[in-house]
Amino acid sequence: FADGRLIRLGATGSPVWPTAAIRTVYAPERDLFLKFSLDVRITNDIRRLWRHDLLKLRRTDTAATEAFAALGTPAAWLADRGHRTADFAYEELAVVVRDGFRPHLVPGATPLLAAALVEDLPDNPLANTTDPAAWWEAYLAAVVPPVLTAFAAGGVVVEAHLQNTVIAVDAAGTPVQALFRDAEGVKLLPDTSREAGWERLVYCLLVNHLLEIAAALTEHHRGFAPWPAVRRALTRHDLPEIPALLASPTLPGKTNLLLRWTGADGADARYLPVPNPLWVPVV
Repeated sequence: FADGRLIRLGATGSPVWPTAAIRTVYAPERDLFLKFSLDVRITNDIRRLWRHDLLKLRRTDTAATEAFAALGTPAAWLADRGHRTADFAYEELAVVVRDGFRPHLVPGATPLLAAALVEDLPDNPLANTTDPAAWWEAYLAAVVPPVLTAFAAGGVVVEAHLQNTVIAVDAAGTPVQALFRDAEGVKLLPDTSREAGWERLVYCLLVNHLLEIAAALTEHHRGFAPWPAVRRALTRHDLPEIPALLASPTLPGKTNLLLRWTGADGADARYLPVPNPLWVPVV
């Protein structure tokens, strides 16, 4: 401030709202999300906006935007439009500007963070549904096809875990649309090998998403069996990896705590096997 490299602009003219992403706020009047650097370690990584990620943001975001535009479904990608920062503190002062909901949301639908569905929130549609089977089919139809098609047709590995997925529901609480975000976490083929990309996709979509939603459904609706529907949703896609996924007794579980203990780079990933609920043992 003393030498003029930073200028105090005062307070914003309209309020912004905190979000579950901790370092991201929502500006409702402008319908934009603003993502900041945060020099705090959460799980395995310091949540700073790293220079190398910022410099490739346009490429990864463009690939994701184009892949979702080609889907021909209600699914949407919330684009990271770009970033601003200061040369002398490039990572520390960086802020990313992200699309809001209005250009993308199905008319009349209400957006809900997927992670919120596993919490005991008021009017939770997952808990309140009287037909968990139909609700689950609608959820899978919204979430699974865009992620698998973006991978198969566009070579885009979306980080589709619970915190990066927004579920839009209609007035009855039925899922009608999935919106995905975070170009920083997107991987592109062939920059990433197909094998590594698929492993990351399976971890994010299944272990860090559908397993959690399925567990919440069975907790609220005793006796409901979620996994046959997931098997059907996966087999509708002609991907060579699907048969092996369904036949494997384990899924890849990311070892965030181990990565933190070993001081690994935040972008590194190591996996250990966890039981695969999709697997049906041959008797």
